[in-house]
Amino acid sequence: MPAVALGDVTLHYETRGPGDGTPIMLLHGLGSSSADWALQLPVLAARHRVIAPDLRGHGRSSRPRGRFTVAAMADDVARLLTALAAPPAHVVGLSLGGCVAQALALDRPDRVRSLTLVNAFARPAAAGPRGALRMLARLGLLACAPMRVVAAHVARGLFPRPDQRELYLAAVASLAGNPRRTYVASLRALAGFDVRRRLGELRCPTLVVAGDRDQTVPLAAKRLLERSIPGAKLLIIPDSGHATPYDQATPFTSALLAFIDGVRP
Repeated sequence: MPAVALGDVTLHYETRGPGDGTPIMLLHGLGSSSADWALQLPVLAARHRVIAPDLRGHGRSSRPRGRFTVAAMADDVARLLTALAAPPAHVVGLSLGGCVAQALALDRPDRVRSLTLVNAFARPAAAGPRGALRMLARLGLLACAPMRVVAAHVARGLFPRPDQRELYLAAVASLAGNPRRTYVASLRALAGFDVRRRLGELRCPTLVVAGDRDQTVPLAAKRLLERSIPGAKLLIIPDSGHATPYDQATPFTSALLAFIDGVRP
């Protein structure tokens, strides 16, 4: 897995596909890594150059001390594109990655050809009373429990069904590998994220993707993105939770390719 040093952080990234043309930048969710896109990479790379970094504090990328911000993560991505001499990218972000994608498009619009925001939000909000209780439970576990217990709690919300057992176990293993310090720093970065007043500045083609069973981010948050971003379109994926690229990989990937292929040169 190649890496590039960018000031205070070293980003590891995965890249596949032909080197020419507009790249697709894939940005993962909280506590995860480029592995979020394992089911999309081979399909997308058949026709496009794909770049999938581990965001700062995640995966194999370095874990700088101090405060994390979504804006800093977005700046890392912009500098990665510069280091790779890549043209403006189709940027796809899941949850935390969707927030980073918005920050990138707002602060460095020259780096973004289109946006696909998957179960993302412009400001954190719980998905109803149950979502609020789950978040309080997560915070309580982070204060006193081993990271594997925190990981099991989060993974149960992502993959609750018996037929998703393998996905659940993989999520536990991935999330449990996060140091508590950097996981909390990333969670705080999300808590401080709010771009609601700036969404009207976005001018690139935007697709908002929502899992219809997402118990982490409310549908209202995704409808706000659709309403506030000029020209944005909302796609609701049936029988999907928060981890749509996993639990509905085929329809999601097909919709993503159709959207990207429809963006005018």
